[in-house]
Amino acid sequence: MTRLLVIEDHALVREGLVQTLKLLGAGVEVSDVADFDGANTLLEKESVFDLVLLDLGLPGVDGITCLKSFRQRYPDMPVVILSAYDDVQTIGKAMACGASGFVSKAYSSERLLAVLRDVLAGKVMVPELSPVISFSSEPHPPMLGGESDPSDFGLTGRQAEVLGLMARGKSNRDIATILGLSEGTVKIHLTAIFKVLGVSSRTQAMVVVARRGIRLG
Repeated sequence: MTRLLVIEDHALVREGLVQTLKLLGAGVEVSDVADFDGANTLLEKESVFDLVLLDLGLPGVDGITCLKSFRQRYPDMPVVILSAYDDVQTIGKAMACGASGFVSKAYSSERLLAVLRDVLAGKVMVPELSPVISFSSEPHPPMLGGESDPSDFGLTGRQAEVLGLMARGKSNRDIATILGLSEGTVKIHLTAIFKVLGVSSRTQAMVVVARRGIRLG
């Protein structure tokens, strides 16, 4: 039995999601509530859910606050965010707060189900965005990430430089030109960075940077 919880305040949308999620296969049980209070009441009675699909725009207690609460109280329960807004800042904030995936309300039912299947399989699903963070034309762009030193996570100084440029949307060729390296060397650095961070893509790397508060210059 696979147990799913839908938290969505619009009744028609919620009912549609419940029917769509049942298409995941036999043995899928879907519960639904309209808000954070309803979710809390249900989770106090039945705390075992394999996945939660959470609307970001809930009334009262918003989706991000709800997500943070779930991460603290049920750290092993995957939460996939559902939102009408799919800009870089919204996705980044949701993933940094512990979401296991992000689904735009513009997605088709098939794409939604594909994301949920991957999350149920243990993956973290982040929409691919390019660039992840737009490059600032300021002569001294602001620091990215948080306050933690990159070396605390096993990153070398050069790897931190590469990661910082990558975060600003620079291509491998751009990074090579800026740092005076060959593109091959940049690729080697990126492979090492991904290995250290435990990721396989640029977007996933940015999620880890945000979650761990890694400072990038």
